[in-house]
Amino acid sequence: MYNLDQTDLQILKELKENSRITTKELAARVNLSSTPVYDRVKKLEKEGIIKGYVAVLDYEKLNRGFGVYCNIKLKLINPEIALRFVNFISEIPEVTECYNISGEYDYLLKIQAPDMKYYQSFLINTLGKFDGIAGIHSVFIMEVVK
Repeated sequence: MYNLDQTDLQILKELKENSRITTKELAARVNLSSTPVYDRVKKLEKEGIIKGYVAVLDYEKLNRGFGVYCNIKLKLINPEIALRFVNFISEIPEVTECYNISGEYDYLLKIQAPDMKYYQSFLINTLGKFDGIAGIHSVFIMEVVK
């Protein structure tokens, strides 16, 4: 467990909103000078609290605005099958997120596709290539709220 103070939490909040913010801008937002803010960010990175920085893509502009959460149930789950499934999913560009979950399903995928017809083909021609899938349940994203 890490002991984060309010300033650390504010730094994390600001970086979550815009990870490209300059140290000077970040310092102004958290009411500190640049050097302590720089040191705090480096410490958060070193301790693994900040794991990395990413670009948030606008999938609409990339013709991938049809978002789907896809629950996957495998026929059998063991370390070899799980690894094979994760390796299979890792190579599919439409899958933007993959979680191993508990409950009725084994994995939750977030898939970005151009439209429903494409997604239908994706299920059959891409996910259908993995012979260990026992069931799929799709939930279509109507609006991203947060």
